[in-house]
Amino acid sequence: MSQVQDFAERVIENIERVIVGKRDVVELAVAGLLCEGHLLIEDVPGVGKTMLARSLARSLGCSFSRIQFTPDMLPSDVTGVSIFNQGTRQFEFRPGPVMAQIILADEINRATPKTQAALLEAMEERQVTVEGVTHPLPRPFMVLATQNPIEYEGTFPLPEAQLDRFLLRIRLGYPGLEDEIRVLERQQFRHPVQDLEQVTTVEELSAAQEAVKAVYVAGAVKRYIVELTRQTRQHPEAYLGASPRGSLALFRAGQTRATILGRDFVLPDDIKALALSALAHRVIPGPAARLRDVTAERIVQEIVEKMPVPGGDLTGEA
Repeated sequence: MSQVQDFAERVIENIERVIVGKRDVVELAVAGLLCEGHLLIEDVPGVGKTMLARSLARSLGCSFSRIQFTPDMLPSDVTGVSIFNQGTRQFEFRPGPVMAQIILADEINRATPKTQAALLEAMEERQVTVEGVTHPLPRPFMVLATQNPIEYEGTFPLPEAQLDRFLLRIRLGYPGLEDEIRVLERQQFRHPVQDLEQVTTVEELSAAQEAVKAVYVAGAVKRYIVELTRQTRQHPEAYLGASPRGSLALFRAGQTRATILGRDFVLPDDIKALALSALAHRVIPGPAARLRDVTAERIVQEIVEKMPVPGGDLTGEA
């Protein structure tokens, strides 16, 4: 596990050359990478959503593609299209930007739901189907989607089915006073992302992703994970709770967080720290709750605070 921790630390430190004062958010991004999951980066404009995605991609030895979503975008602009070749008298597939290992889906909620749905198959099945022909995507494959809050004009809310396919939703927030001053100093002459170098390889990434799966999760912690998810479905303020994908997201992310912190076993504290990022975007408050400004984050936080934490030996040692 020390090799995985070293891998994560190298990537985190490299990203922190660009993203200042947001260590916890960067750790979540790397956790999503090691879980082979997709990230939804949601926040107001100008706080570094795109820079976080670009920094993560530049730190890896992976092919990278950026898709700038707009209201007039078509699904074929994402997946690709078959074009008739006059010379060969046959249709040829021209791959779209989704055919890369790291995808930056910038401002995903500016596209229409039909175009947003073009990513569904790619995110879940790691393949795209164009005109009845299935094309596998490269491995590893990760979507880093950024979006502005849906309260802003010119945006379309993401469908619940697509939200559920994001492993984690993270938010950066505004930097502190000293951190914002450091941002000014670092960008005085050029943006630090331009000098960011690759610090790992695809082979190291694949090995780390496999190693994380071996992290021990005690039965009591597994039950704790499932109970948290089930409570989101039974909460009186929730119209729709988290699916079993939410349980799996907590499970995988818990394994990764434990590894990043140097452990080979998951603690309830790992699950508590990840609950909001893994579950809140899967919960929809009921109409009455929305009228009282009850948010999904508040529902999940309330469940975490009330749920008894398991004790005993959780390390897997005899």
